[in-house]
Amino acid sequence: MDALIIAGIFLVCLLPVFIVVMFTPYLTRKTESFGVYIPEDIYHNPRLKKMRRSYVYATGIISILVMAVSFALIQPLEGEEQISLAIACGLVGYSVVSFLVYLVFHNKMKKLKAENKWTEQRRQQVTVDLHFEQKKVTLSNWWFTVPYLLSFLTLLLTVSFYEQIPERIPMQYNFSGEVTNWADKTYRSVLMMPIMQIYLTSLFLFLNTMIAKAKQQLNAANPEKSMEQNIRFRRRWSGYIIVSGTALTLLFAFTQISFIFPVNTQLLTIVPLLLSGAMVAGAIVLAFNTGQGGSRIKTGTDKHGRTIDRDDDRHWKLGQFYFNREDPALFLEKRFGVGWTINFARPLAWTALAVIILLAIAIPWLLGV
Repeated sequence: MDALIIAGIFLVCLLPVFIVVMFTPYLTRKTESFGVYIPEDIYHNPRLKKMRRSYVYATGIISILVMAVSFALIQPLEGEEQISLAIACGLVGYSVVSFLVYLVFHNKMKKLKAENKWTEQRRQQVTVDLHFEQKKVTLSNWWFTVPYLLSFLTLLLTVSFYEQIPERIPMQYNFSGEVTNWADKTYRSVLMMPIMQIYLTSLFLFLNTMIAKAKQQLNAANPEKSMEQNIRFRRRWSGYIIVSGTALTLLFAFTQISFIFPVNTQLLTIVPLLLSGAMVAGAIVLAFNTGQGGSRIKTGTDKHGRTIDRDDDRHWKLGQFYFNREDPALFLEKRFGVGWTINFARPLAWTALAVIILLAIAIPWLLGV
Protein backbone atom coordinates (compact mmCIF):
# COMPACT_ATOMS: atom_id res chain seq x y z
CA MET A 1 0.00 0.00 0.00
CA ASP A 2 1.28 3.51 -0.84
CA ALA A 3 3.14 5.15 2.05
CA LEU A 4 1.09 8.34 1.80
CA ILE A 5 -2.16 6.39 2.02
CA ILE A 6 -0.90 4.65 5.14
CA ALA A 7 0.20 7.99 6.57
CA GLY A 8 -3.20 9.45 5.77
CA ILE A 9 -4.94 6.61 7.62
CA PHE A 10 -2.76 7.11 10.68
CA LEU A 11 -3.23 10.88 10.70
CA VAL A 12 -7.00 10.53 10.33
CA CYS A 13 -6.84 8.28 13.38
CA LEU A 14 -5.09 11.12 15.23
CA LEU A 15 -7.84 13.62 14.40
CA PRO A 16 -9.97 12.55 17.40
CA VAL A 17 -6.98 13.26 19.67
CA PHE A 18 -6.62 16.75 18.20
CA ILE A 19 -10.36 17.45 18.55
CA VAL A 20 -10.53 16.35 22.18
CA VAL A 21 -7.43 18.35 23.14
CA MET A 22 -8.69 21.49 21.40
CA PHE A 23 -12.12 21.50 23.02
CA THR A 24 -11.18 20.21 26.47
CA PRO A 25 -11.95 23.60 28.15
CA TYR A 26 -15.56 23.21 26.99
CA LEU A 27 -15.84 19.64 28.33
CA THR A 28 -14.66 20.25 31.89
CA ARG A 29 -16.94 21.26 34.74
CA LYS A 30 -18.05 24.89 34.84
CA THR A 31 -16.46 25.15 38.27
CA GLU A 32 -13.00 24.53 36.80
CA SER A 33 -11.05 26.54 34.26
CA PHE A 34 -7.68 25.33 33.01
CA GLY A 35 -7.13 23.30 36.16
CA VAL A 36 -8.13 26.14 38.50
CA TYR A 37 -11.26 26.17 40.68
CA ILE A 38 -13.78 28.97 40.02
CA PRO A 39 -17.36 29.64 41.17
CA GLU A 40 -19.78 28.40 38.51
CA ASP A 41 -21.18 31.87 37.72
CA ILE A 42 -17.66 33.05 36.77
CA TYR A 43 -17.48 30.50 33.95
CA HIS A 44 -19.29 32.90 31.60
CA ASN A 45 -16.96 35.81 32.38
CA PRO A 46 -15.97 37.45 29.03
CA ARG A 47 -12.24 37.12 29.81
CA LEU A 48 -12.63 33.39 30.44
CA LYS A 49 -14.63 32.98 27.23
CA LYS A 50 -11.81 34.69 25.34
CA MET A 51 -9.23 32.41 27.00
CA ARG A 52 -11.15 29.30 25.94
CA ARG A 53 -11.34 30.51 22.35
CA SER A 54 -7.63 31.37 22.37
CA TYR A 55 -6.80 27.89 23.63
CA VAL A 56 -8.81 26.31 20.79
CA TYR A 57 -6.97 28.46 18.22
CA ALA A 58 -3.54 27.73 19.73
CA THR A 59 -3.99 23.96 19.93
CA GLY A 60 -5.71 23.95 16.54
CA ILE A 61 -2.69 25.61 14.91
CA ILE A 62 -0.40 23.10 16.62
CA SER A 63 -2.55 20.24 15.31
CA ILE A 64 -2.32 21.54 11.74
CA LEU A 65 1.45 21.98 12.04
CA VAL A 66 1.87 18.45 13.41
CA MET A 67 -0.11 17.00 10.49
CA ALA A 68 1.84 19.05 7.93
CA VAL A 69 5.24 18.19 9.40
CA SER A 70 4.27 14.52 9.70
CA PHE A 71 3.33 14.35 6.02
CA ALA A 72 6.59 16.05 5.04
CA LEU A 73 8.73 13.69 7.14
CA ILE A 74 6.84 10.55 6.15
CA GLN A 75 7.21 10.93 2.37
CA PRO A 76 10.82 9.64 2.16
CA LEU A 77 10.16 6.77 4.59
CA GLU A 78 9.52 3.19 3.52
CA GLY A 79 7.65 0.53 5.43
CA GLU A 80 4.72 0.77 7.81
CA GLU A 81 6.88 0.36 10.92
CA GLN A 82 8.96 3.43 10.09
CA ILE A 83 5.84 5.44 9.32
CA SER A 84 4.16 4.29 12.53
CA LEU A 85 7.25 5.23 14.55
CA ALA A 86 7.42 8.67 12.92
CA ILE A 87 3.76 9.37 13.66
CA ALA A 88 4.15 8.07 17.23
CA CYS A 89 7.04 10.51 17.73
CA GLY A 90 4.85 13.26 16.29
CA LEU A 91 2.07 12.38 18.70
CA VAL A 92 4.46 12.47 21.66
CA GLY A 93 5.77 15.84 20.50
CA TYR A 94 2.20 17.11 20.10
CA SER A 95 1.33 15.94 23.61
CA VAL A 96 4.33 17.76 25.09
CA VAL A 97 3.70 21.01 23.20
CA SER A 98 -0.05 21.00 23.92
CA PHE A 99 0.69 20.43 27.62
CA LEU A 100 3.05 23.42 27.58
CA VAL A 101 0.27 25.49 25.99
CA TYR A 102 -2.07 24.30 28.75
CA LEU A 103 0.46 25.39 31.39
CA VAL A 104 0.54 28.90 29.91
CA PHE A 105 -3.25 29.16 30.22
CA HIS A 106 -3.19 27.49 33.64
CA ASN A 107 -0.77 30.10 34.99
CA LYS A 108 -2.79 32.92 33.42
CA MET A 109 -5.89 31.53 35.08
CA LYS A 110 -4.21 31.35 38.50
CA LYS A 111 -3.09 34.96 38.17
CA LEU A 112 -6.55 36.08 37.03
CA LYS A 113 -8.22 34.32 39.96
CA ALA A 114 -5.81 35.88 42.47
CA GLU A 115 -6.38 39.36 41.04
CA ASN A 116 -10.19 39.13 41.08
CA LYS A 117 -10.51 37.21 44.40
CA TRP A 118 -13.56 35.32 43.12
CA THR A 119 -13.69 32.84 46.00
CA GLU A 120 -13.33 35.42 48.77
CA GLN A 121 -16.41 36.68 50.61
CA ARG A 122 -18.21 33.45 49.74
CA ARG A 123 -18.99 30.61 52.08
CA GLN A 124 -17.09 27.48 51.09
CA GLN A 125 -18.21 23.96 51.95
CA VAL A 126 -17.93 20.34 50.90
CA THR A 127 -21.26 18.75 49.96
CA VAL A 128 -21.65 14.99 50.41
CA ASP A 129 -24.65 12.71 49.90
CA LEU A 130 -24.52 10.14 52.70
CA HIS A 131 -26.71 7.77 50.67
CA PHE A 132 -24.65 8.07 47.49
CA GLU A 133 -23.19 4.55 47.71
CA GLN A 134 -26.71 3.11 47.94
CA LYS A 135 -27.64 4.61 44.57
CA LYS A 136 -27.07 2.68 41.34
CA VAL A 137 -24.45 4.97 39.86
CA THR A 138 -23.12 2.36 37.41
CA LEU A 139 -24.52 -0.59 35.50
CA SER A 140 -24.21 -3.95 37.22
CA ASN A 141 -20.91 -5.82 37.11
CA TRP A 142 -22.95 -8.88 36.17
CA TRP A 143 -22.90 -7.57 32.59
CA PHE A 144 -19.28 -8.70 32.44
CA THR A 145 -20.52 -12.28 32.60
CA VAL A 146 -21.00 -12.04 28.81
CA PRO A 147 -17.36 -11.23 27.90
CA TYR A 148 -16.10 -13.71 30.51
CA LEU A 149 -18.21 -16.46 28.90
CA LEU A 150 -16.92 -15.46 25.47
CA SER A 151 -13.35 -15.62 26.79
CA PHE A 152 -13.75 -19.10 28.24
CA LEU A 153 -15.57 -20.27 25.10
CA THR A 154 -12.60 -19.03 23.03
CA LEU A 155 -10.27 -20.88 25.38
CA LEU A 156 -12.31 -24.08 25.06
CA LEU A 157 -12.38 -23.86 21.24
CA THR A 158 -8.62 -23.27 21.16
CA VAL A 159 -7.85 -26.35 23.25
CA SER A 160 -10.41 -28.50 21.42
CA PHE A 161 -9.15 -27.59 17.93
CA TYR A 162 -5.47 -27.28 18.81
CA GLU A 163 -4.45 -29.93 16.25
CA GLN A 164 -6.16 -27.99 13.44
CA ILE A 165 -4.17 -24.83 14.13
CA PRO A 166 -1.25 -24.40 11.65
CA GLU A 167 2.32 -24.85 12.88
CA ARG A 168 2.91 -21.15 12.33
CA ILE A 169 0.24 -18.63 13.29
CA PRO A 170 -0.03 -15.01 12.10
CA MET A 171 0.34 -12.42 14.86
CA GLN A 172 0.25 -9.18 12.86
CA TYR A 173 -1.07 -7.95 9.51
CA ASN A 174 -0.32 -4.85 7.44
CA PHE A 175 -2.97 -2.71 5.74
CA SER A 176 -2.79 -4.88 2.63
CA GLY A 177 -3.77 -7.95 4.63
CA GLU A 178 -0.28 -9.45 4.45
CA VAL A 179 1.20 -11.18 7.50
CA THR A 180 4.13 -9.20 8.94
CA ASN A 181 4.79 -11.25 12.08
CA TRP A 182 4.55 -15.01 12.68
CA ALA A 183 4.81 -17.20 15.78
CA ASP A 184 5.41 -20.92 16.11
CA LYS A 185 2.44 -22.89 17.40
CA THR A 186 2.72 -23.76 21.07
CA TYR A 187 0.14 -23.86 23.81
CA ARG A 188 1.60 -20.63 25.13
CA SER A 189 1.30 -18.78 21.82
CA VAL A 190 -2.22 -19.98 20.96
CA LEU A 191 -3.48 -19.14 24.45
CA MET A 192 -2.39 -15.53 24.08
CA MET A 193 -5.78 -14.30 22.83
CA PRO A 194 -7.99 -16.07 25.41
CA ILE A 195 -5.77 -14.93 28.28
CA MET A 196 -5.77 -11.35 26.98
CA GLN A 197 -9.57 -11.56 26.74
CA ILE A 198 -9.75 -12.52 30.41
CA TYR A 199 -7.25 -9.79 31.34
CA LEU A 200 -9.13 -7.06 29.44
CA THR A 201 -12.50 -8.15 30.83
CA SER A 202 -11.04 -8.06 34.34
CA LEU A 203 -9.58 -4.62 33.62
CA PHE A 204 -12.94 -3.29 32.43
CA LEU A 205 -14.61 -4.84 35.47
CA PHE A 206 -12.10 -3.00 37.66
CA LEU A 207 -12.76 0.28 35.80
CA ASN A 208 -16.51 -0.11 36.24
CA THR A 209 -16.02 -0.70 39.97
CA MET A 210 -13.67 2.28 40.13
CA ILE A 211 -16.31 4.53 38.55
CA ALA A 212 -18.79 3.42 41.20
CA LYS A 213 -16.32 3.99 44.06
CA ALA A 214 -14.76 7.23 42.80
CA LYS A 215 -14.95 10.27 45.04
CA GLN A 216 -18.18 12.28 45.18
CA GLN A 217 -17.78 15.75 43.69
CA LEU A 218 -21.01 17.70 44.12
CA ASN A 219 -21.50 21.39 43.42
CA ALA A 220 -22.27 23.08 46.75
CA ALA A 221 -24.20 25.83 44.94
CA ASN A 222 -26.56 23.33 43.34
CA PRO A 223 -26.15 19.85 44.88
CA GLU A 224 -29.38 18.37 43.49
CA LYS A 225 -28.52 19.23 39.91
CA SER A 226 -24.91 18.11 40.17
CA MET A 227 -25.97 14.84 41.83
CA GLU A 228 -28.32 14.01 38.96
CA GLN A 229 -25.67 14.96 36.39
CA ASN A 230 -22.97 12.96 38.14
CA ILE A 231 -25.07 9.80 38.32
CA ARG A 232 -25.91 10.04 34.60
CA PHE A 233 -22.25 10.70 33.85
CA ARG A 234 -21.13 7.57 35.67
CA ARG A 235 -23.86 5.38 34.22
CA ARG A 236 -23.15 6.48 30.65
CA TRP A 237 -19.44 5.78 30.92
CA SER A 238 -20.19 2.51 32.70
CA GLY A 239 -22.35 1.49 29.75
CA TYR A 240 -19.62 2.53 27.32
CA ILE A 241 -17.06 0.41 29.18
CA ILE A 242 -19.32 -2.65 29.18
CA VAL A 243 -20.14 -2.35 25.46
CA SER A 244 -16.50 -1.65 24.53
CA GLY A 245 -15.22 -4.51 26.66
CA THR A 246 -17.66 -6.95 25.11
CA ALA A 247 -16.82 -5.72 21.59
CA LEU A 248 -13.08 -6.16 22.20
CA THR A 249 -13.67 -9.66 23.52
CA LEU A 250 -15.60 -10.50 20.34
CA LEU A 251 -12.77 -9.06 18.25
CA PHE A 252 -10.20 -11.23 20.02
CA ALA A 253 -12.48 -14.26 19.57
CA PHE A 254 -12.79 -13.47 15.85
CA THR A 255 -9.00 -13.27 15.53
CA GLN A 256 -8.55 -16.55 17.41
CA ILE A 257 -11.11 -18.32 15.24
CA SER A 258 -9.08 -17.29 12.18
CA PHE A 259 -6.31 -19.58 13.47
CA ILE A 260 -8.69 -22.55 13.30
CA PHE A 261 -11.02 -21.81 10.37
CA PRO A 262 -10.36 -19.97 7.08
CA VAL A 263 -11.07 -16.23 7.33
CA ASN A 264 -10.50 -13.56 4.68
CA THR A 265 -7.27 -11.78 5.65
CA GLN A 266 -8.71 -8.44 4.54
CA LEU A 267 -11.38 -8.82 7.21
CA LEU A 268 -8.67 -9.28 9.83
CA THR A 269 -7.45 -5.79 8.93
CA ILE A 270 -10.76 -4.05 8.28
CA VAL A 271 -12.73 -5.31 11.30
CA PRO A 272 -10.23 -4.05 13.94
CA LEU A 273 -10.04 -0.67 12.18
CA LEU A 274 -13.83 -0.33 12.05
CA LEU A 275 -14.19 -1.37 15.69
CA SER A 276 -11.44 1.01 16.80
CA GLY A 277 -13.06 3.83 14.85
CA ALA A 278 -16.47 3.09 16.36
CA MET A 279 -15.05 3.03 19.89
CA VAL A 280 -13.19 6.32 19.43
CA ALA A 281 -16.21 7.98 17.81
CA GLY A 282 -18.42 6.72 20.63
CA ALA A 283 -16.06 8.10 23.27
CA ILE A 284 -15.94 11.52 21.58
CA VAL A 285 -19.72 11.74 21.20
CA LEU A 286 -20.15 10.69 24.81
CA ALA A 287 -17.59 13.25 26.00
CA PHE A 288 -19.25 16.11 24.12
CA ASN A 289 -22.80 15.11 25.09
CA THR A 290 -22.00 14.42 28.73
CA GLY A 291 -19.04 16.61 29.70
CA GLN A 292 -16.91 16.07 32.77
CA GLY A 293 -19.04 15.01 35.73
CA GLY A 294 -22.16 15.35 33.55
CA SER A 295 -21.67 19.12 33.23
CA ARG A 296 -23.17 19.19 29.71
CA ILE A 297 -26.27 17.17 30.65
CA LYS A 298 -29.45 19.23 30.85
CA THR A 299 -31.52 18.66 33.98
CA GLY A 300 -34.76 20.03 35.37
CA THR A 301 -33.20 21.48 38.51
CA ASP A 302 -31.19 24.68 38.34
CA LYS A 303 -30.52 27.14 41.13
CA HIS A 304 -27.59 29.18 42.33
CA GLY A 305 -26.51 30.52 45.70
CA ARG A 306 -23.63 32.27 47.41
CA THR A 307 -22.27 28.97 48.73
CA ILE A 308 -19.43 27.50 46.68
CA ASP A 309 -17.29 24.37 46.79
CA ARG A 310 -14.21 24.35 48.97
CA ASP A 311 -11.26 25.70 47.02
CA ASP A 312 -8.77 22.82 46.86
CA ASP A 313 -6.38 24.20 44.24
CA ARG A 314 -3.43 23.53 46.56
CA HIS A 315 -3.98 19.78 46.16
CA TRP A 316 -3.89 19.93 42.35
CA LYS A 317 -0.31 20.17 41.14
CA LEU A 318 -0.16 22.00 37.79
CA GLY A 319 -3.96 21.75 37.84
CA GLN A 320 -3.89 18.09 36.77
CA PHE A 321 -2.21 15.91 39.40
CA TYR A 322 -4.17 15.41 42.63
CA PHE A 323 -1.95 14.97 45.69
CA ASN A 324 -3.73 14.91 49.06
CA ARG A 325 -2.52 12.62 51.86
CA GLU A 326 -5.54 13.51 54.00
CA ASP A 327 -8.05 12.35 51.38
CA PRO A 328 -8.79 8.60 51.60
CA ALA A 329 -10.15 8.57 48.04
CA LEU A 330 -8.08 6.59 45.54
CA PHE A 331 -9.91 7.73 42.41
CA LEU A 332 -11.59 10.99 41.44
CA GLU A 333 -12.56 13.01 38.38
CA LYS A 334 -9.91 14.76 36.34
CA ARG A 335 -9.79 18.49 36.81
CA PHE A 336 -8.93 19.22 33.17
CA GLY A 337 -10.45 16.76 30.74
CA VAL A 338 -13.05 13.99 30.87
CA GLY A 339 -12.62 10.85 32.93
CA TRP A 340 -10.90 9.91 36.15
CA THR A 341 -7.45 10.10 37.69
CA ILE A 342 -5.79 8.83 40.88
CA ASN A 343 -4.85 10.43 44.17
CA PHE A 344 -1.07 10.44 43.70
CA ALA A 345 -0.57 10.67 47.47
CA ARG A 346 -2.10 7.22 48.02
CA PRO A 347 0.33 4.26 47.62
CA LEU A 348 -2.58 1.90 46.94
CA ALA A 349 -3.57 3.95 43.88
CA TRP A 350 -0.01 3.68 42.56
CA THR A 351 -0.06 -0.06 43.26
CA ALA A 352 -3.27 -0.56 41.27
CA LEU A 353 -1.82 1.42 38.36
CA ALA A 354 1.45 -0.53 38.48
CA VAL A 355 -0.33 -3.91 38.53
CA ILE A 356 -2.39 -2.99 35.45
CA ILE A 357 0.70 -1.90 33.49
CA LEU A 358 2.88 -4.81 34.61
CA LEU A 359 0.23 -7.39 33.70
CA ALA A 360 -0.16 -5.85 30.24
CA ILE A 361 3.60 -6.22 29.73
CA ALA A 362 4.05 -9.56 31.50
CA ILE A 363 1.30 -11.56 29.77
CA PRO A 364 2.77 -11.35 26.23
CA TRP A 365 6.28 -11.85 27.62
CA LEU A 366 5.36 -14.92 29.65
CA LEU A 367 3.51 -16.40 26.69
CA GLY A 368 6.55 -15.87 24.50
CA VAL A 369 4.81 -13.61 22.00
